[in-house]
Amino acid sequence: MNEFYKFIGLVLFTALVKTRAISDYWKTNSIFSIPFPATVMNRDRYRIIAWNIHMRDPDEDAINDSKKGTPEYDRLFRLKALMNDIRHACLSCFHPHRNLAVDERMVASKLRNGLIEYIMSKLTKYGFKIFVLADASNGYTVDYAVYIGKNTFPVGFGMSYDAVMSLVRPSILGSGHHVYLDNYFSSPKRFKDLFDMEMGACGTLRKGRLGFPRSEENALTKKSPGGSLRWIRDGSLLFVKWKDAREVSMGSTIHQAYGGETIKRKHKGKSHESIPVPTPILEYNKNIVDLSDQLITYFSAQRKTIKWYRTLFYHFVDIATTNSYIIHKDLCKVNKMQPMTHKEFTQVLVAQLCQVSIESRSKPKNMRHTPVPIKRVADKSKRSSAG
Repeated sequence: MNEFYKFIGLVLFTALVKTRAISDYWKTNSIFSIPFPATVMNRDRYRIIAWNIHMRDPDEDAINDSKKGTPEYDRLFRLKALMNDIRHACLSCFHPHRNLAVDERMVASKLRNGLIEYIMSKLTKYGFKIFVLADASNGYTVDYAVYIGKNTFPVGFGMSYDAVMSLVRPSILGSGHHVYLDNYFSSPKRFKDLFDMEMGACGTLRKGRLGFPRSEENALTKKSPGGSLRWIRDGSLLFVKWKDAREVSMGSTIHQAYGGETIKRKHKGKSHESIPVPTPILEYNKNIVDLSDQLITYFSAQRKTIKWYRTLFYHFVDIATTNSYIIHKDLCKVNKMQPMTHKEFTQVLVAQLCQVSIESRSKPKNMRHTPVPIKRVADKSKRSSAG
């Protein structure tokens, strides 16, 4: 097991120190050679471990593969044990703050695999899609589910509905949280169901969603000035429309429609001016940022692989290390201590996994050298002179 810890340590080291190829970390005949990896593990041993990573007994994998095309076949069988262990650790090691966000995360990959998805609106357009519940205040990955098609969740009320209801579980999280959703996940029914679970919700809404108000009375028009807003309530659920560069529709069971907030906008031929902005929109913009994805990409262990399950294995390593850093920051805040930077934390983690000291090696003592006199130049014309 110690050897595998060292392997993970080197994986994280490669996230800190980038090269074009893995073999570059073991170069010895170059001025650009990196000495550390070879002191932990030789190159061939590293490759053998990387090429033979399995999260299940290969014989059990073969039995599952023989069930392809039947209801008993499990598409995530190869990594489900590790995936569930990481999920359990995410849920048990940290209790999230009040504000949560549900989002789609893409793990980059262009492998020919039935699990690869394409999402045009994402920065990473091709890859494995993961539904993520994150702490909106610090980016901690609270829970997640890998998308495998229509059977991803057992609920059966539609993928976006099932994703939210499967990740936001009061039995584990408790009540009183505020859940922020983009328009893929949000709907009037979802907001009301979360409210019945004692969970607040806020998010952008598509006009065509079932339950969205159809009244055209006092509606916004194309000629409505910037900052115009309209709202209506349906019990606990507030609907808000706001005119910015385009019309924005929101739903919330948390906020009032407008609390006097403003935002600066520049119009053609005019300087910046303040216009009213609804409270739900301000709060949504604060809490729906992909902070979780940003933190994971800073020092990602991700690399190109031939096997699809290894790509997700490295992403689970990213989740574990990033969440560990977030917990470190929160503990330092509670104890009024100065936290390490993300880079410093990863460096310490690499040293611990590789079982070495992070301190630099002591420099060799200076060797004594006998001074040698400079040969005098006989010809004065050859001597250097100022200017």
